[in-house]
Amino acid sequence: MEKLLDHARRELDGGETFLEFRLDYLPAPAAGVDAIREFVSAHPDCSVLATCRRHQNQGRFNGSVEEQIQILSAAIHAGAIAVDIEVESAENVAAKLECLRGQAKLIVSYHNFDGTPAIEPVLRRMQKIPADAYKIVTTARKPSDNMRVLALSKAHPRVPFVVLAMGEIGFPTRVLSPSLGGLYTYAAPLASEGTASGQVSARQLRHLYRVEKFTKAAKVYGVIADPVRHSISPPVHNRAFQARRLDAVYLPFLVHAAQLKDFFALADELPIAGFSVTIPHKQKMLRYVDVVDPLARRIGAVNTVWKKAGKWRATNTDAAAVTGPLGKRLRLPKSTVLVVGNGGAARSAAYALLDGGAKVSIVGRNPDRVRALAKVCGAEPLLKSQLKDRMFDALVHATPLGMFPHVDDCFFDGHIPAEIVFDMVYNPMETALVKRAADQGRQVIPGVQMFLEQAAQQFEIWTGASAPRAVMEKAAEEALVS
Repeated sequence: MEKLLDHARRELDGGETFLEFRLDYLPAPAAGVDAIREFVSAHPDCSVLATCRRHQNQGRFNGSVEEQIQILSAAIHAGAIAVDIEVESAENVAAKLECLRGQAKLIVSYHNFDGTPAIEPVLRRMQKIPADAYKIVTTARKPSDNMRVLALSKAHPRVPFVVLAMGEIGFPTRVLSPSLGGLYTYAAPLASEGTASGQVSARQLRHLYRVEKFTKAAKVYGVIADPVRHSISPPVHNRAFQARRLDAVYLPFLVHAAQLKDFFALADELPIAGFSVTIPHKQKMLRYVDVVDPLARRIGAVNTVWKKAGKWRATNTDAAAVTGPLGKRLRLPKSTVLVVGNGGAARSAAYALLDGGAKVSIVGRNPDRVRALAKVCGAEPLLKSQLKDRMFDALVHATPLGMFPHVDDCFFDGHIPAEIVFDMVYNPMETALVKRAADQGRQVIPGVQMFLEQAAQQFEIWTGASAPRAVMEKAAEEALVS
């Protein structure tokens, strides 16, 4: 009980005034009633929602439905302003619920931990039970599941809803639901202690995603990737939107390799105004956009997409973000540069460097793909074994090796064959490659420099406003050390 109260006080100190007490998480759920009484007595301005979910519905309470009702009734008498009861329990004690409803707000909830079924039949089932609000929580297995859940409030504007999708794929619903008509959203007591997959702290929802600030008309942007939780793009772009006072929000979208088509179903309906593209979608994205600029078409990869006049347009801001930082440290024409990688990022780097007049060699983990890339862009293909006798003016690392959470991975086991080492990986800021390069006396360019340059260009393409670069740099640094 003390842990429950400690969590509640901590959130209260952080400015939260509406808290859910999960009584089923206590060894003796009935004892949680005393915790509510003590907390409400000490903090009368804070509203408490009481929940005691049964184990049959992924909760921890092992008692009967009748005992569940008794605990929730006692919680109301102790000061809870609302109670949440799952529809499975509510159907068994519908008559008794009217008594509860007369004393506090009654929320009837539905949870699906396996996926997102057809929503309308679920709603019809729930509405057979009179309630003050209906909470529908599913699990997102694909991006379009988010839209199916969020569409409920639009389809039934007179019905009070709390809607969201669990899981990392479903994270956008936690941010967008209130602006689209949801009564409230859910956050974890602490970001590292979420009670459901995909939860973040209330502080992040309020201050990073500004869930209470942006409107229903806000433009939605984001980054699509797999993995995506490592991305620092959300804090960087959201701080930039805030600095320019734009009604916009930037979200992380987890999109698996086979889900790009499904993502566009979400993007068209939400609607999404633009998004960043990263691993593993930069090359495949070409199949799904309507207009690709000549540079991105030649590179064969895009990292920036936006909608204009009803058409999806794409470009690649990675190219200039490579040559910019490198060009400040050496004269690109006739310099020798080794590109490490054979994917979309490596392709962007190779074309940008060749356009800048550099002599480019390419090495990677897949020799066949290295040869194919070198042939198409006019570079020299190399095997890793050939590097021991070579030295380059600069090296551009364009693979995910060393990226969080695999921070100890590095393409090079020992000698790093370049005077300047530019690592595209930005999280962590000091990768295994950057550490080894510094130890060998190499000049190092951390990936965050490239990240900030391409992000600033994205911001300007999307908004037409100048990028607040100092704000974005500070946000990136804070995100990388947090």
